[in-house]
Amino acid sequence: MGRRAWGRAAAGLAALLLTSACEAPAARPVQQEVVIWKNLGEWSGRGNAQTESFIGLTGALRMRWRTSHEAPKGSGTFRLVLQSAISGRDLQAPVDQKGDGEGTAYAADDPRVFQISVESSNLDWWFTVEEALFGRRAEKNE
Repeated sequence: MGRRAWGRAAAGLAALLLTSACEAPAARPVQQEVVIWKNLGEWSGRGNAQTESFIGLTGALRMRWRTSHEAPKGSGTFRLVLQSAISGRDLQAPVDQKGDGEGTAYAADDPRVFQISVESSNLDWWFTVEEALFGRRAEKNE
């Protein structure tokens, strides 16, 4: 093989190496952020109550609630007060309802041991407390 042939072969090899080095990197899976709601407790009753304590690891809480059977009409009240289970200190009052109704309330606080004080009169109530857990889900690229 002559000097020219070696030069052409070397140039071809260099071009091949440079083109393969410039290719786009392999696609990485797309990560989607997700929130999962973990049930921490469910309570129901009529009148005042206090829940047992529960641990909130993220401090991001959701309360789904419903009130019904108000009697006499116009006199029902329902209030949820989030408290520190250690000191009993009121932290937030995410729900303050008059009469029959339903809804969802959110509370954010430092992670801790919580409890909820229910202040209610003249109606039946039900509520759940759920905690947000945050994560990422990898999706396959096709």
